[in-house]
Amino acid sequence: MRKTQPAKILIEIYRTLFNAFGPQHWWPGETPFEVAVGAILTQNTNWGNVEKAINNLKTQKVLDPVALHKMPAEKLALLVRPSGYYNIKAKRLKAFLNYFVIKYKGSMKNLKDVDMQTLRKELLGIHGIGPETADSILLYALEKPVFVIDAYTKRALARHGIVSANAAYQDIQLLFHDNLPRDTVMYNEYHALFVKLGKDFCRPKPGCGICPLREMDK
Repeated sequence: MRKTQPAKILIEIYRTLFNAFGPQHWWPGETPFEVAVGAILTQNTNWGNVEKAINNLKTQKVLDPVALHKMPAEKLALLVRPSGYYNIKAKRLKAFLNYFVIKYKGSMKNLKDVDMQTLRKELLGIHGIGPETADSILLYALEKPVFVIDAYTKRALARHGIVSANAAYQDIQLLFHDNLPRDTVMYNEYHALFVKLGKDFCRPKPGCGICPLREMDK
């Protein structure tokens, strides 16, 4: 990657990926609550498995905060089984639902009305919710301007010499927050473009020869 200002690099990457891939229409989900559930279930699995788990909840007509909150953890675990680590994920969903239903009455609007820093701190205090999951809920379900850092993003940035391979989540996130406008739409699209890049090109065994970002290294 040629040496230039971080803001210029990040804008150039965004434009290059957008021109290559187009809009990604991410995150999949019919409602903000469904997106929040998906953010928890997608830990350590692929989206296809999450869709199967969510479809189970829809088929049983229980994709509802109060219904899931009342449901025994054992039954919830069986319904989300396709997402993998289903007992663990049921416990994490239950922890989120306890917080969400008791404190915010199961209303995503109530949740959205809280300022982002307070809400992020609360989400990180819930068992099983780390920075990536919390930020996914904030950005995609609640439309808060926070950049989500995942393995795809970190791998691509490290391979192009923008961050170190052992850079911390917060440090990578600050790179975006300090050098790009706090724009929810842009953050949404940019993260989705990194997901597309990571799945199709910047894999553990990369396809650098056909990567849309290859010209930026010259």
